[in-house]
Amino acid sequence: MVTGVGVVSPYGIGLDRLQAGMLAGKCCLERTKDDIYPGFEGSTAQVRELPPLPKHLTSRYSRTDHLAVVAAQDAIAKFDSSTFRESGIVMASTVGGLTEIDAGIAKDPAAWYRCPGGLLRASSYPFAHVADAVGEYFGIDGPRCAISVACASGAMAIALAANMLLEDAASIILAGGSDPLCPFTLSGFSSLQALDPNPCTPFDQNRKGLNLGEGAAVFVLETLAGALARNAEIFAVLRGWAMNNDAFHPTAPHKEGSGLADCINLSMEMAKVSGNDIGYVNAHGTGTPLNDSAETNAYEAAFRGRKRPIPVSSTKSYFGHCLGAAGALEAAITIMAVRSGALLPTLRLTNPIGSPGIDWLRGEVRRQPLPLAMSASSGFGGSNTVLVFGSSPS
Repeated sequence: MVTGVGVVSPYGIGLDRLQAGMLAGKCCLERTKDDIYPGFEGSTAQVRELPPLPKHLTSRYSRTDHLAVVAAQDAIAKFDSSTFRESGIVMASTVGGLTEIDAGIAKDPAAWYRCPGGLLRASSYPFAHVADAVGEYFGIDGPRCAISVACASGAMAIALAANMLLEDAASIILAGGSDPLCPFTLSGFSSLQALDPNPCTPFDQNRKGLNLGEGAAVFVLETLAGALARNAEIFAVLRGWAMNNDAFHPTAPHKEGSGLADCINLSMEMAKVSGNDIGYVNAHGTGTPLNDSAETNAYEAAFRGRKRPIPVSSTKSYFGHCLGAAGALEAAITIMAVRSGALLPTLRLTNPIGSPGIDWLRGEVRRQPLPLAMSASSGFGGSNTVLVFGSSPS
């Protein structure tokens, strides 16, 4: 059961801010020049409203940690703090503390680290520090786990947390992902020629690449018995999940999308549902030529035989690709869709990829009952994770 959802996005803090902005069709992608690093020009989406940390933590916590802590705080705001003392934590990131390294380190590393807070900043570099920061900040002593499998990381953190609940590793688990904008990732994607300088156009035949964004999402996950015992509000039910790997290429997806198609089928098998039961797919939808083509093929294969084309959209068209946080933020959007019955369109989708099995959502928000929805995530290295959310425990 999902009994808490915390979000930090370019729209602000909270699921309500995210929902209001996206339902209004607001795009947070803006042309950015020299704002992330000198010489960079492109479109990004930034978190502008982030409350400060206590002064004694500013050197010890990276921006990745900061985003994660604020999202976790939002997720548990309505709980008694004692509820989480023995909880588990599963946090995903691809950047970790790399945001704390600046160009000055190359000139004189020893002097850089001797500066006030230098060694403390270095302690935040590992991916595991994100989970540790959340645990330390809230006094949580349960098991902690760090996930870094490229762009499927945020979704995989939720799936692994669900497995931990089934294995009784903890009665409640905080799970999610956090990633900031970072010069290293922006320059890396730029060198791969994967960035669109303008706001991206996922699933459009004229797509040119992705944009990067930043944010975090954290979920409170617990069993149905635990949620009922505490009389907790149930936001949604994680009905099924699956994880696999294409084992095809270090960066490119299999052109037929076979790994993702298998992952979709495995998630539905776990949820004990068929393709006809899924009312919406929040796609990975990066806007790159290879990803969108492979993903289209995956949906065609996984939902073959469905009575009607499957509704699909990419919400990366609103605030970009948030890397290790993307799958978690998109899970929050999928839960939002289940709760509100609002299917968000892909922005700027004017000439969609031809696909008889897919109902590309574009134009206006579509309103309809949505008992079941799916969030799909993929990443470099062939990692795939698919989550199936339902609106009730039945």
